[in-house]
Amino acid sequence: MRPGRYHLVLAAAGRPAMHGWWDDETVARRKLASWIGDWGVSGSSITLTDEKAGERLTEWPEQA
Repeated sequence: MRPGRYHLVLAAAGRPAMHGWWDDETVARRKLASWIGDWGVSGSSITLTDEKAGERLTEWPEQA
């Protein structure tokens, strides 16, 4: 089974701790919001990437 196009990564202390893949961007963005609510604590980061385009779509916390 191939992973989905949209890849969500939660990192803690700079290391990947959890991954998720979805084919639908809307679903992936909802999961991003859910992960921020559940796992978004100081020292963690969450990124959403379009694997097909090779582009980072968003990240939390936002980088200045």
